[in-house]
Amino acid sequence: MNDLALAIVNKEILKQTKNRWQIFKTKELQALAKIESSLMKGARKYIEEKGFVEIMAPHMTKATGSCENFMTVFELDYFGQRSYLSQTAQLYLEVLTPFLKKVWTVIHSFRAEPDVDGRHLTEFPLIEIEFEGNFEELIEYIEGIINSMIATAAKESKEELKIFGIHEEDISIFKPPYKRLSYSQAIELLQEKRIEINWGDDIKSSHEKTLCKTLNFKPFFLTHWPTTIKFFDMKNNDENPNIVNSCDLILPYSGEAVGGAEREHIYQMLEKKLGESKMLELLKQRGGRIEDFEWFLDFYNNHKVNLHSGCGIGFNRVTQSLLRTDDIRACTVFPLNRETIW
Repeated sequence: MNDLALAIVNKEILKQTKNRWQIFKTKELQALAKIESSLMKGARKYIEEKGFVEIMAPHMTKATGSCENFMTVFELDYFGQRSYLSQTAQLYLEVLTPFLKKVWTVIHSFRAEPDVDGRHLTEFPLIEIEFEGNFEELIEYIEGIINSMIATAAKESKEELKIFGIHEEDISIFKPPYKRLSYSQAIELLQEKRIEINWGDDIKSSHEKTLCKTLNFKPFFLTHWPTTIKFFDMKNNDENPNIVNSCDLILPYSGEAVGGAEREHIYQMLEKKLGESKMLELLKQRGGRIEDFEWFLDFYNNHKVNLHSGCGIGFNRVTQSLLRTDDIRACTVFPLNRETIW
């Protein structure tokens, strides 16, 4: 592990506000800042060339700005109203998609992650797209964005990548197309490895690592997850309502870096799925109600919406995979977790 990784992973250094500034003097951290810049430039270049309109989404939201695990939201008092730091702009992008057709944004996603480890951050950039289109188009966009990010960094930050020991042959694995593995196939593979997991269970980080090793440490999609463990507005598969038309992109070293799906766009189905979701159950435990989604549901009740799809790309997970490190803190200029705030 290089000096930068050692410095950032060292919790004592991160706790010592007086001494923490010293890591910014290192060539590694300065190189990391340039690599991050190149990666974001590559994402923006591809997305804008494809005609997406950039949206400025709110960072203080109602429950509509949260992900499926509602227990990780940071709660705020917004002039006497319960509100939250945003985890996703997905629903805000969705209501603009019928009019603008292709939209995107970069937000800072806030997660009250209790674990202090090499996988979790409490704040990170999240690139999100939404567009009128289907699952196959979604896969193509994800591959295109990741490829553009990596190619731009390889071209513009070649010397900086060398500081981290990254060379051309390390980058070649990111060229699409990426292999696809259905959730059911993944469960079968894991069971063949004598791992205790059943259909319907979540696939965790340790499982991702096993699958990645099996697939020769190359990016791959995990597709068509069980309906019960995914976000309420993912569209059910037409042939099998027990699964949704979803995909997670798993990258070497970092694991899940992208989550996306076709979106349910029929009002009656949206209302039903939200009412039965684990997310709503957790929201109620925090004092929320289904009425917190009223404006979103009303939009679908009063507008004809076509099939649309979208995804969120965890920026630091892409950086982590490119730099081939097991610790996300070692590839984040300002890493935040429960023990550290700048």
